[in-house]
Amino acid sequence: MATTTTTAFSSSSSFAFFATALAFSLLLSLNTANGGALQQQQQQHFYTVQLSSLFPSDSCSPAPSTKGLNKLPVFHKHGPCAQAQQLTSTANQPKPTADEILRQDESRVQNIQSRKATAGSADVRVTDSTTIPAKDSSTVGSGNYVVTVGLGTPAKKLSLILDTGSDVTWTQCQPCVKFCHQQKEKIFFDPSSSKTYRNVSCEAAVCSALAEATGNRDCSSSTCVYVIKYGGAAITTGFFATEKLTLTKTDVFDEFYFGCGQNIQVNFGGAAGVLGLGRNSLSLVSQTSDKYKNLFSYCLPSTPSGTGFLTFGGAGAKSVKYTPIASVAGGENFYGIGITAISVGGKKLPVSASVFSAAGAIIDSGTAITRLPPAAYSALRSAFRKKMSKYPLGPALSILDTCYDLSKFKNFVVPKIGFFFAGGAEVDIEAVGILYANKPTQVCLAFAANGNATDVAILGSVQQQTLEVVYDGAGGRVGFASGGCK
Repeated sequence: MATTTTTAFSSSSSFAFFATALAFSLLLSLNTANGGALQQQQQQHFYTVQLSSLFPSDSCSPAPSTKGLNKLPVFHKHGPCAQAQQLTSTANQPKPTADEILRQDESRVQNIQSRKATAGSADVRVTDSTTIPAKDSSTVGSGNYVVTVGLGTPAKKLSLILDTGSDVTWTQCQPCVKFCHQQKEKIFFDPSSSKTYRNVSCEAAVCSALAEATGNRDCSSSTCVYVIKYGGAAITTGFFATEKLTLTKTDVFDEFYFGCGQNIQVNFGGAAGVLGLGRNSLSLVSQTSDKYKNLFSYCLPSTPSGTGFLTFGGAGAKSVKYTPIASVAGGENFYGIGITAISVGGKKLPVSASVFSAAGAIIDSGTAITRLPPAAYSALRSAFRKKMSKYPLGPALSILDTCYDLSKFKNFVVPKIGFFFAGGAEVDIEAVGILYANKPTQVCLAFAANGNATDVAILGSVQQQTLEVVYDGAGGRVGFASGGCK
């Protein structure tokens, strides 16, 4: 009996020990799994970035596939791709410094804010273009990306700034009776050499439409004259005319309205002019709406050595996340967007949606650095600095106040920044859109604060890099798709 009792007790103890060990093992496995899942989840909210990837090479990267119709290559105006396409005059147009680029960008933003503030203050402001003095042109940051189109018969190829914040397309024209800046093309567009050029009469209804598109026109003579002000002394003016526009071999438009510039007191970094992609009836988008249905998209390359595209008509992007085009007081010709929240490292900032809706927001291809309401930027900067606390701070760069010295790091980790839009669209900004790299000792957070809460927020081109941005005017929406420049 004693032996039997002892055996029973031993079996019971062994079972208890086995059950305890099994429970501990399962708990350890569960904790390990949860820890691994947590680590994986954390990794999903961060990018591992190779420092060298933030700086352009000296050679042009291959252009993306152009199998689709209406696809035009997009180049950075200061990059090697523009040089390879003979769109840059290195002798006459030296590459600006990062500080100069950011100062020009600030001029662009100030112009947008002033246009919004003065919208509707006057029906027509008549300007006598003959009294505008000829002097050195001002340089403004009105976009860093150019596309090449053909104008006239025979077609003259021109490199124009891609600009969703402008409505009227214009180019410098011979004989340039007042002043024109040096441009990439050796010869300006010459109306006398085209069989299809026609000036617009001041009595034409479309001349009156200039007041809505630009806020200015000149009818001091029988010929309609366009006037576009960019703030301060920066201005472009000339004849308003029609001409044949060639986008591709199969996409040609007769009687396209454009500005034939004769006095250009603004320098666009050597570009021949501006391709207006705004929402006004005089924009390229509206003038070609019968064919393209107010639909276009683009992808901006990740570095100045890359190539993107501009395409009209059917969008080729898959899995596009759309947000409705929003109304912006005083900015009806801009593409308004409704920002509702921003996240850093997977966590939303403690900022009310009303902070973003107070003045509204737009998306703009001509502004480089995204501008946020002061309260939103302060929260973004604080969260970003906390996530980047392991890296030493570097000197500020112009309007960028959060910079890092990454010269001792081959690779580094940066938190993802996500934007939440009206309608439920959630878009992660790519790593190249989070940072603005001047040099390894000065890699900066590529966001800045507006002057006050009443200034419109602007989603700039740096944050749009590598995304295909789809503008569906007919559908009243703007969309985003990742991996667009492939």
